[in-house]
Amino acid sequence: MPDHPHSAIARRLKRANGHLETIIEMIEQDRPCAQVAQQLQAVESAIENAKKALIHDHISHSLERSFRASGSKGPAALRDFKLIAKYL
Repeated sequence: MPDHPHSAIARRLKRANGHLETIIEMIEQDRPCAQVAQQLQAVESAIENAKKALIHDHISHSLERSFRASGSKGPAALRDFKLIAKYL
């Protein structure tokens, strides 16, 4: 059975979650703030990249399919695009 289209994104988020748990441990161990901030930046970047991957996947699959289809799906797809594009 093939992977769900978003399984790679889920794996990214699971890695970020594990990394975040490590950061919590760093805070509890009173590690230097600069080290913690650096690791937080890495997690923030990983989540941002996962969000972008999700949005781009949505655009490339769902919207292309809708725009190719004839009929009244075009306007709905455009509304959908405008709704999700605000999160880019």
